[in-house]
Amino acid sequence: MYLIVGLGNPGKEYESTRHNIGFDVIETLAAQEKIDILEKKHKGLVGKGYIDGEKVILAKPLTYMNLSGECVKEILDYYKIDAKTNLIVISDDISLAPGHIRIRKKGSAGGHNGLKNIIAHLGHDEFIRIKMGVGEKPAGYDLADYVLGHFTGMERKVMDEAAAEAADAIRVIMKEGAESAMNRFNGKK
Repeated sequence: MYLIVGLGNPGKEYESTRHNIGFDVIETLAAQEKIDILEKKHKGLVGKGYIDGEKVILAKPLTYMNLSGECVKEILDYYKIDAKTNLIVISDDISLAPGHIRIRKKGSAGGHNGLKNIIAHLGHDEFIRIKMGVGEKPAGYDLADYVLGHFTGMERKVMDEAAAEAADAIRVIMKEGAESAMNRFNGKK
């Protein structure tokens, strides 16, 4: 069983913001696989289903970004899922150009508070993550204002395509492993 978590903030005011691209990827994957994410459980919105015959839990934490680890840890513990092999976390990344994807098997939070909180709750940094490029903040912008801002029309189109690509990457991770997905998707635009 895999736990696939998209990071973001709950609430209408945060929909379609740069910080919520993790939620967007989960919604894209859920729509493709016909999995409803409606159950409020474990401090998140959760949906259960199958991808290529493998049982999955899709989750969107409702704890707000900075406390994402609470939801992730609760689900992992409840279903006895091994975070090192069967957890996939999708987050935004300002160090990557819009639409670029970077898959990693472990590593630091890189300044991302959602990842930082997950690492703190797990007690290690060994879990698969898909970083979604949202572009570097322009000079003079406040970081929080930038990541909580909305994509332009052209950026939205690029990000919708990237979300579909990330969904494909998740399937490759599950079927062929993270290394194969890294070789296929990292650096690709």
